[in-house]
Amino acid sequence: MTKKMSISTSKTSLVLLLCQIISALDVPLDSKLLEELSQPPTITQQSPKDYIVDPRENIVIQCEAKGKPPPSFSWTRNGTHFDIDKDAQVTMKPNSGTLVINIMNGGKAEAYEGVYQCTARNERGAAISNNIVVRPSRSPLWTKEKLEPNHVREGDSLVLHCRPPVGLPPPIIFWMDNAFQRLPQSERVSQGLNGDLYFSNVQPEDTREDYICYARFNHTQTIQQKQPISVKVFSMDSLNDTIAANLSDTDIFGAKPVTERQPVLLTPTGSTSTKVELRGNVLLLECIAAGLPTPVIRWIKEGGELPANRTFFENFKKTLKIIDVSEADSGNYKCIARNALGSVHHVISVTVKAAPYWITAPRNLVLSPGEDGTLICRANGNPKPSISWLANGVPIAIAPEDPSRKVDGDTIIFSHVQERSSAVYQCNASNEYGYLLANAFVNVLAEPPRILTPANKLYQVIADSPALLDCAYFGSPKPEIEWFKGVKGSILRGNEYVFHDNGTLEIPVAQKNNAGTYTCVARNELGKIQNEVQLEIKDPTMIIKQPEYKVIQRYGQVSFECIIKHDSTLLPTVTWLKDNDELPDDERFLVGKDNLTIMNVTDKDDGTYTCIVNTTLDSVSASAVLTVVAAPPTPAIIYARPNPPFDLELTGQLERSIDLSWLPGDENNSPITSFVIEFEDALHEPGVWRYQTEVPGSQTTAQLKLSPYVNYSFRVIAVNRIGRSQPSEPSEQYLTKSASPDENPANVQGIGSEPDNLVITWEPLKGFQSNGPGLQYKVSWRQKDVDDEWTSVIVANVSKYIVSGTPTFVPYEVKVQALNDLGYAPEPSEVIGHSGEDLPMVAPGNVQVHVINSTLAKVHWDPVPLKSVRGHLQGYKVYYWKVQSLSRRSRRHVEKKILTFRGNKTFGMLPGLEPYSSYKLNVRVVNGKGEGPASPDKVFKTPEGVPSSPSFLKITNPTLDSLTLEWGSPTHPNGVLTSYTLKFQPINNTHELGPLVEIRIPANESSLILKNLNYSTRYKFYFNAQTSVGSGSQITEEAVTIMDEAGILRPAVGAGKVQPLYPRIRNVTTAAAETYANISWEYEGPDHANFYVEYGVAGSKEDWKKEIVNGSRSFFVLKGLTPGTAYKVRVGAEGLSGFRSSEDVFETGPAMASRQVDIATQGWFIGLMCAVALLILILLIVCFIRRNKGGKYPVKEKEDAHADPEIQPMKEDDGTFGEYSDAEDHKPLKKGSRTPSDRTVKKEDSDDSLVDYGEGVNGQFNEDGSFIGQYSGKKEKEPAEGNESSEAPSPVNAMNSFV
Repeated sequence: MTKKMSISTSKTSLVLLLCQIISALDVPLDSKLLEELSQPPTITQQSPKDYIVDPRENIVIQCEAKGKPPPSFSWTRNGTHFDIDKDAQVTMKPNSGTLVINIMNGGKAEAYEGVYQCTARNERGAAISNNIVVRPSRSPLWTKEKLEPNHVREGDSLVLHCRPPVGLPPPIIFWMDNAFQRLPQSERVSQGLNGDLYFSNVQPEDTREDYICYARFNHTQTIQQKQPISVKVFSMDSLNDTIAANLSDTDIFGAKPVTERQPVLLTPTGSTSTKVELRGNVLLLECIAAGLPTPVIRWIKEGGELPANRTFFENFKKTLKIIDVSEADSGNYKCIARNALGSVHHVISVTVKAAPYWITAPRNLVLSPGEDGTLICRANGNPKPSISWLANGVPIAIAPEDPSRKVDGDTIIFSHVQERSSAVYQCNASNEYGYLLANAFVNVLAEPPRILTPANKLYQVIADSPALLDCAYFGSPKPEIEWFKGVKGSILRGNEYVFHDNGTLEIPVAQKNNAGTYTCVARNELGKIQNEVQLEIKDPTMIIKQPEYKVIQRYGQVSFECIIKHDSTLLPTVTWLKDNDELPDDERFLVGKDNLTIMNVTDKDDGTYTCIVNTTLDSVSASAVLTVVAAPPTPAIIYARPNPPFDLELTGQLERSIDLSWLPGDENNSPITSFVIEFEDALHEPGVWRYQTEVPGSQTTAQLKLSPYVNYSFRVIAVNRIGRSQPSEPSEQYLTKSASPDENPANVQGIGSEPDNLVITWEPLKGFQSNGPGLQYKVSWRQKDVDDEWTSVIVANVSKYIVSGTPTFVPYEVKVQALNDLGYAPEPSEVIGHSGEDLPMVAPGNVQVHVINSTLAKVHWDPVPLKSVRGHLQGYKVYYWKVQSLSRRSRRHVEKKILTFRGNKTFGMLPGLEPYSSYKLNVRVVNGKGEGPASPDKVFKTPEGVPSSPSFLKITNPTLDSLTLEWGSPTHPNGVLTSYTLKFQPINNTHELGPLVEIRIPANESSLILKNLNYSTRYKFYFNAQTSVGSGSQITEEAVTIMDEAGILRPAVGAGKVQPLYPRIRNVTTAAAETYANISWEYEGPDHANFYVEYGVAGSKEDWKKEIVNGSRSFFVLKGLTPGTAYKVRVGAEGLSGFRSSEDVFETGPAMASRQVDIATQGWFIGLMCAVALLILILLIVCFIRRNKGGKYPVKEKEDAHADPEIQPMKEDDGTFGEYSDAEDHKPLKKGSRTPSDRTVKKEDSDDSLVDYGEGVNGQFNEDGSFIGQYSGKKEKEPAEGNESSEAPSPVNAMNSFV
């Protein structure tokens, strides 16, 4: 507990008090405790100092604070009280100090411009916010000016001035043309920092009339455009031609050719200039030069080097950029412009000033009544900032007196504080470039002790392991902690225990006799409290029978044992691994209670098998190697692991070395390749053998390096190709002398686990590395960049130390040094660590969204101050989600998307947005602790896009001159549909496209009847939808109008013959055998087409083979094919502009085995067929004889007995049979005749039916243009034999020709 000190007025005692380190109370982060303790207000969130708002949106000025009791809030505006109750446009959020000024309902942002400050107050003090300067953003219009065209001679320099309007914040400048394309820039043409466009020398291609300067005001999302600037470049060749045309032949004329010029600086002017920049900002220096050839820019710093890792060159090296500038970057920077004719330079004198920045910001103090403390406020800057103090928001000079308080410059000293001394103090550090304001409270608490660890908590540890018993506490004054064993035991003291500052009792090596009840007692002057915890010591888990190395023959059986011993109260689980992975899922692996058996071993079972035993408190493992060898066909030499070495002897004993010799055992037919030497340290790790070294198999002695304070025993293991031998018997023991440690702990780190601590960790030295008894560690730390002394503590039997009460996320220098009873190890190296991170305090401000197109947006934000990050800045996260579609007005489940931008980026792209939708987003800063608060949700909308294609296009109801079109609206309209566009054109027989017709259809229509079309014509349709942005992707379809009612095509004008149908060959199918294939197809088009079949090996580049089809058949047999081969095939029609079908691919069957016999070559089969043929011949002869005699064969008799009225008698005039008559009366044909009465041909009547090619009034087209329905043909009375009809043959005539 901190001692009380009285403060005298003497200078000596004051200096002594300032030099004393005073520790304030730590308040544990226990939610229940925090709710009960009183606390002055703390500002947790506030708007930025310079707060630029959108004049079109409500103004939200943030002010959030916490405290106990909850604080109340008030505001000042321009230094006077701001009564929000008198302004109907201003409201304050409930349980908050945040102001909302309603601009969207009649308020004007300009009326609320000013300086605002928030005060949060409760009974323990008042905290104040920064001065928040609220200003509405401005994006004024461009002043109108008359721009004269620029006439420039080729090679001269040129500057196009932008002179944008002054906005708040300043606009972003860029140059584009009339097509909204950025003007290309290069070393010759580039944009300056002031927005002007500089030409080092102009070229003829620079001539254009649309140089346009744009100013983008991101805050209001507006872009202002300057009037286009015209540039005309006169080349020397064109100028000479002009002069020559106006002078006589005797005149001397000619413009001077383009002359090269040495560099001249366009900006900056003169030979020197000055530049002032603030610390931490980005320094931008610019030099742009004219000249021909184009000059090259180079930068140097006089008397020094450009800072590494912070220097960047932009704008083709015309701009020097140095980030995060400091006072050390002040100096003279020279830019040199050089070309082949010379150089010019300019010197810029840079002075770096600094707004105030913290060296030591004041920290909250929690004191007990009667204690002492200090608030320190130290800041630096250029010029040096002045420090002023306030108490509860009032200058301390006029604040109420407090006898316990004394102000001494940047320090407030508190002595013998009382509860009434609680207050919030503000430190203000300011100079001409800015100010810093920090709140720090002094909270005087009088609290009796409290123990936060649950009562009767049970701790279980394994014997010989550390035991940590918690006793988390709080009290004011800080309680003293004592530990007792048992209810009436004595207080615990001595080296057997370690007492931590947080109340934890540590037993470094817990034994069975340490089990029992432990009592923690916390007491201060206000009371006492105690708590009991229970400690149980468990036996360690051990593998008493480990798996052993096995060599097994292939297809044999092997078993590994793993017998364990464990504490009876712990439930162990045994897991087997193969090569550090799970066992294969194979029924050959049998896992028993204490063994693993592998049945029918194969080569893939070779590997390392590990037995792992786990309990809730510990884990042990053991491994063995399985080697699978081939089973010898006959007895052969047995190769095995070598026998263990023997007769170990130690000689040449020294402090740091010793000689070991041994005799090798039998190598078992496999030469020994090496010896592995292991050692045991009976003093520190008895029973544990560790690797020492390895020597070649030809060597039987080794000199071993030793460490001090180790009781060595050695053993040797022989290794051959089969494996390792059993270890040899141990050598005699050898104890080396003690010495101070040779090395320090490795892997020293300093990482905070909480915002107010620093956890220093290290890898402890092994027992043999201690070099002597009494191993301890000297842990030292000090805050980096602060003139503090090292703070050190010596600990033992631990590998970490927690430094409490640190500032949040500050760098520390840390080192850990080993020592023992004989002295210290060498001086350790220092490492840099950081105290604990805390969640970021501030949300990114000034979040702006620039919608680039309907699917892409760019989001900008201001970076948060690095101090508010309170940790390692990892980046920013942008959360965005779709609120609703603006076209359908339908909400859906909100699916938030997250994009992470690493580092200190202040912008990012949001891809994959949906057009014509409303979105929201917010931005959060991320450190190692987590995410900071979210910025206010930003709403943005994506513009309309082009729609997707219509969901379908269906063409129905074909007639002679019309088609009906039906369609579905686009699945993704991406905006408001304005109309549909239909384009269509006819297609003639040679696939040529006719004139294109376009029709615009209202968006609310879903069908259309197209009239006045040509009959029997194929049309191609193109259909798409439009929004105000443009046309979407189109969907295409084809359809055919039907033929006329007469069943024949009308002749084309002046043609004199029927117009041929559009030809098409489709549905090419193949049926392949071993050496032949049957090819069939369907044909649409004119009659009497001459077909051919082309084929070739699939994938081959050889020419197609061609076979002519006899007649107009729709099938063909390809012969002589190779078995088991893939072929390609297609069908074509002669005389139709080379029209062909699409390709088909088939594969012939595999060749049959040679032993298979062709039945057609067998004698018995040939004889049988001959007998059948002879019988048929005899029957035919008999029938012929009976017919000539006038007799009736049975069929004729049956017909006569049952006369069919449909059968017509033979006509005398034409000699035709009645049952095949084609007379005009169109009587029905007899059942079984070839042509039905309706003159149609059915498919079942002929394999080569021409149904698909018929004509007639019943003929129809499907939507895909194919024929449907039945076909008929009218036939006039046949002319005299030998006369040809002038009409096209009907399908019936075609069928009769086949008969």
